Amino acid sequence: MNIAEFVGLFSGAAWLAFFAVLAAFGVRASRNQPAKGLGTVLVIVLVAAIGLSVVSAGLVFVAPEERGVVLSAFSEGGVRQEAIQPGLRWVIPFAETVKVYSISRQTYTMSTVGGEGQIVGDDSIQARTSDGQIVYIDASVIYQVNAAEVIPLHINWQGRYEDGVVRPQSRGAIRDSVSQFGVEELVSSKRAEMEVMITSTLEKSLASNNLVLVDFVLRNVRFSDEYAAAVEQKQVAEQQAQQAKFVVEQRRQEAEQARQVAQGSADAAVIAAQGAAQARLIEAEAEAKALDLIANALAENPNLLTYQYITKLAPNIQVMLVPNDNPYLLPLPNLPAQSITTVE
Repeated sequence: MNIAEFVGLFSGAAWLAFFAVLAAFGVRASRNQPAKGLGTVLVIVLVAAIGLSVVSAGLVFVAPEERGVVLSAFSEGGVRQEAIQPGLRWVIPFAETVKVYSISRQTYTMSTVGGEGQIVGDDSIQARTSDGQIVYIDASVIYQVNAAEVIPLHINWQGRYEDGVVRPQSRGAIRDSVSQFGVEELVSSKRAEMEVMITSTLEKSLASNNLVLVDFVLRNVRFSDEYAAAVEQKQVAEQQAQQAKFVVEQRRQEAEQARQVAQGSADAAVIAAQGAAQARLIEAEAEAKALDLIANALAENPNLLTYQYITKLAPNIQVMLVPNDNPYLLPLPNLPAQSITTVE
């Protein structure tokens, strides 16, 4: 309780005391009882009540978050040209009164949910997009009275600036901005741009009415039931398409994996065949070189073959039986006559 209210309380108490003493004085006078003392008290209480009432009417306390507009019978236009600043102030009693305005931040909310905003029930903004779709906007406007423009604000709007300025200007700015965007843009890339556009428009309109926009909050964008159902169906279709694309990609990867496995097997078989062929070629070349060496050795020493033949025979053989009509495979060395027997 500030001092101005305290003085007002005493003023009220003084008047109550005055009427109480006056009633007692009347009762004593009606009974022909002495009331001289009550008369003196009555005068004292009356003077005190009047004095306190005058002081109470002229004393004004303005809080730090407030500004006072003085309505004066002595000022041109009926109002002082300067607002009262915070503190304990004095005005002309009964000739001037003070209308106090808060300059603190205030929030005006328009919402679908009842109880969130200043108006009971659905107070969202219905707006139409550039492609003809209806959307419902929930928003909050945070604003404050321009401390330097309290006098013109009072002259133009008195205490009606919330319903007369903030609400209609906000709803109009939101509808105008929504109409410049498609419904798909509002839920994707253009939502922030729309919020900036609304903020800029609302800032100018409030400033022209002696108010300051602190912030604009786009709380929610809700679609009509029909459009919401269509969006849900579209999302389901997109999810199914993505799933089908995933399956196709999975099958392609499996086919590619099988192809690579088959290619690897084929490459391994080719490498193995090439290895076997190379080995056989090396073997054949080795055999050919061996035969060349043998042929060269036989050419230089014809008896070498006979020698090899004889060495393969038993070491103590003295007699050989061969058919008489077959030629000798190899020319035998000269053996003793008794060692050779011809069978007829």
